[in-house]
Amino acid sequence: MTDYATFVEEALTRHIGLAVLLCGDRHRAEDLLQDCLVKLYLRWRQVTKKGDPHAYLRRMLVNGNISRWRSGRREALTGETPDRVDPLAEVREPHDQLRAALMALPQQQRAVVVLRYYVDLSEQQVAAELGCSVGTVKTQHSRAMAKLRDRVPGLHSSIVEVGR
Repeated sequence: MTDYATFVEEALTRHIGLAVLLCGDRHRAEDLLQDCLVKLYLRWRQVTKKGDPHAYLRRMLVNGNISRWRSGRREALTGETPDRVDPLAEVREPHDQLRAALMALPQQQRAVVVLRYYVDLSEQQVAAELGCSVGTVKTQHSRAMAKLRDRVPGLHSSIVEVGR
């Protein structure tokens, strides 16, 4: 399984940014990525015979995040604790403001925006990743961008740097 070990080393750096943008939190993103890598290990031979394991992992991350959200594995926010400050409360830079606005989007809209701009997939590729039609991708993208434009002034210049 040396191929898998090499893949994991590359995947950790390549896919953690995507996971963070999908989850909104580094710790949840690391958990999600780890869970997906374990599941991928169980299917490693079939995945490598059929195609690109990175594309398969990317789809696992999107679907895994949506499943966690749907199953109610979300944390219940109760307020600010005295020893920890919300990192999004003080927005200092444009990319921080964009990240906060992105985290406020519904799961599918966030997935569409992240896959389109961060992973740089076409509408057809996003539709394939999410298992929906191109029309759904276009609708979700349009709604997401309208919400982001309302929340982030000067969005057009900063959208490309969302994950960088």
